[in-house]
Amino acid sequence: MPLTIRGMGTAVPEQQVNQSDSMALAELVSADSPERAALVRRIQRRTQVQNRGSVLLGDDASEPISKRLPFYGAKSPTTAARMNEFDHHASALAINACRLALEEAELAADVITHLVTVCCTGFKAPGVDLALIDQLELDPGVQRTHVGFMGCHGALNGLRVARAFAEADANAVVLLCSVELCSLHLHYGWDPEKVVANALFADGAAALVASQALAESKQSLTLKASGSTVIPNTSSLMHWQVGDHGFAMGLSPQVPEAIADALQPWLSSWLRGHGSDLTEIRSWALHPGGPRILQACADALALKHEHLAESRSILQAHGNMSSATVLFILERMRHKACSGPCLALAFGPGLCAEVALFDLCNSN
Repeated sequence: MPLTIRGMGTAVPEQQVNQSDSMALAELVSADSPERAALVRRIQRRTQVQNRGSVLLGDDASEPISKRLPFYGAKSPTTAARMNEFDHHASALAINACRLALEEAELAADVITHLVTVCCTGFKAPGVDLALIDQLELDPGVQRTHVGFMGCHGALNGLRVARAFAEADANAVVLLCSVELCSLHLHYGWDPEKVVANALFADGAAALVASQALAESKQSLTLKASGSTVIPNTSSLMHWQVGDHGFAMGLSPQVPEAIADALQPWLSSWLRGHGSDLTEIRSWALHPGGPRILQACADALALKHEHLAESRSILQAHGNMSSATVLFILERMRHKACSGPCLALAFGPGLCAEVALFDLCNSN
C-alpha cells in the first residue's frame, strides 16, 4: 500500500510584518543611496509577498520596524547570535505544527514509530527532534532521521524517507516536520542576489503524519512516486552557505531560465516512466521560489493561471518559508475541492529539482 498522509498541520509566528515594513527594513540593512533604496522597494513589490512571519518580531505592531526588530541593529549579527535565536524559537513553532497534524490524524503521539525532521536554516544538537520527543511525549524509542541543508525541496526529500520507512515496515507511522526560520539570515550590505533573497524569505513550520494505512477521512493524499534531477552546469546559480554573519543565499537571475529550459523534457520523461503524462496532472503544488520561478514553470509546462493559484496565495500570505512551503500548499489543496493526480515540485541549490506524484481525492 502507498504512503498515505493522515494528518497535516502548519504554523507561522504570531507576529507578522507587512510589505511596507519589509521595505523599510530592507532599506535599513541594504540601501546606502537613494537610488538603491528605490531599487529595494521595486524588488520588494515584485516579490508579491504581502505579509510574512518572523520569530524575531516584537509584539507592538504600531511601532516602526526598527523597534519591532531590534535584533537587526547597526551591525550584522554573528552566526552564533543567529543560531542562539534558532535554538530559542524553532522548537516551539515545530511543536505547534506537529500537534495540529497529530490532532487531524486522530492519533496519539506515542504511536509514532519514525520521526523525520527537515531544516536548512539552523543547527543544534540536541535539536528540534529531541524537543519534539520531549514536548509531544513521543516514544523514546522513536527512530530519528534529519534531512538537513537541502534547501527549498527538503520536505520532498523527507517524504521520500518517510515512504521508504513505510514500505520497509507495514506498521510504521511517520511524523515528518519541516521548520525554517529564514528571517534569522537577513543579509547586510548591497549584493543584488542577497537583496532578492531578503525580500522573499520568511519563517514557518509544517508537519504531517503518514503511514501505509488508508486515512479514514474525506481527504486522501497518497504518495505514488518521487523523483530528482540535477540540472547540468547550474551549480553556480543557487547556493546556500554558512558565513560569519548568518547563512548566505546566492540566487542568480538566470535561475528561472535554467529551470524553464530543463523542466519540461525531464518531467515528461519522468512521468512516462510512471505511466502518466503532463496532461493527466490536475493539481500542482509548485514551490513558490519567487514569481519569476513560478512563471518559468508555468511557461515551460503550459500551465493555466488556476494551476498556480495556491502557490501564489501562500507566497503572498506567508512568503517563501523554504522547505516548509510546499507542505503549506499541499495542506491547503488537501482541504479544498482538488482531486486527481497532484504533482509537487520544488527546487534547491545544485540546481536540483525534486518532484512527488500524489493521488489527491476530496469527497467534499
